[in-house]
Amino acid sequence: MPRSLLFVPGDRPDMVAKAPRSSPDAIAVDLEDAVAPGDKDEARRTAVHAVGDLPDGGSLVLVRVNPPATPWHDDDVEAVAGSRAGVVLPKYEDPAQLRDLRRRVGDERPVVVGIETARGVARVRDLLDGSEVTAAYFGAEDYIASVGGRRTPSSREVLFARSEVLLAARLAGVGALDQAVVAVRDGEFFRRDAGEGRDLGYDGKICIHPTQVTLAHEVFTPSEEEVAHARDVVEAGRAGVGVVNGEMVDDVHLRMAAATLQRAGVEA
Repeated sequence: MPRSLLFVPGDRPDMVAKAPRSSPDAIAVDLEDAVAPGDKDEARRTAVHAVGDLPDGGSLVLVRVNPPATPWHDDDVEAVAGSRAGVVLPKYEDPAQLRDLRRRVGDERPVVVGIETARGVARVRDLLDGSEVTAAYFGAEDYIASVGGRRTPSSREVLFARSEVLLAARLAGVGALDQAVVAVRDGEFFRRDAGEGRDLGYDGKICIHPTQVTLAHEVFTPSEEEVAHARDVVEAGRAGVGVVNGEMVDDVHLRMAAATLQRAGVEA
């Protein structure tokens, strides 16, 4: 699952071309929030052309189309269907929206969906169940706007929704990408917020600036100490030892250790 999903404006081909330099796991060329209404048509043409110029291999490449209820959605989907990019479907609220997208772009195309409205969070388990999407992200800014709340540094106001999206993704067996941090110059805040998302169970994080990619990878990749401890736990389980470093080892700890090693991409 992607540890980082870096969004870049669809009307900035120079920024699209530079996006792979920070080595994000996935790149989303954005036709929605990053593009003004009067620039949508030109951005669509620019984005599809820029995506075609990106090198093969490396980052997963997607295009975020405008939401289904907007006048640009159909043209966006048609343009992306003719490219080699995957699709980010924002403000996903109804399974029919994903079915229509799949009908037009094919079943094999990578799709990431955004759960970022009150209706989307309320229906998220039904939206993700059996959806066969690559991942879902939680959009905290749009969500809090949809319920009339206020964003705070603590994120307590979105804890329920953030947790609900994560739980629904786990039940559906799809990847989960955590909320964006809009304070792009505050690396410590990003690291702390990402750590909270990781503690909840998220696989990775939305990034809106290249410098956030490195931080996301740092947080969502198990450290050497975590890998070493996980290996000790697995070995203890095989040997029938009940305690590692003073802590009890039982089935749940074995599962957690195996998950850590899987995240790290190493053998158990």
